[in-house]
Amino acid sequence: PRWLEQGFPNHSAPKDVSSHHTERVQTTERGRLVKGVVREVAGFAPYEKRVMELIRNSKDKKARKLTKKRLGTLRRAKGKVEELSTVIQEARTKGTN
Repeated sequence: PRWLEQGFPNHSAPKDVSSHHTERVQTTERGRLVKGVVREVAGFAPYEKRVMELIRNSKDKKARKLTKKRLGTLRRAKGKVEELSTVIQEARTKGTN
């Protein structure tokens, strides 16, 4: 009936399935270089320094919990802890050479 088609449309718009946000973008060589330069210039945030200290004292679980509190999700926290662990490893290998 015609009266059903009257009024303001209150149905949701169709979603674009092929969104460009669905796939994760690979980091380019230039992007990695820029990240490295920024890290050299800016250094680490205070919470990152604390997390690195916890990792050095082999308190990984505590480090993950602190990072999760700061970043919001456990997945991001795990990535950050892994990143900081590699930074510590590189510093150790540089120190021995």
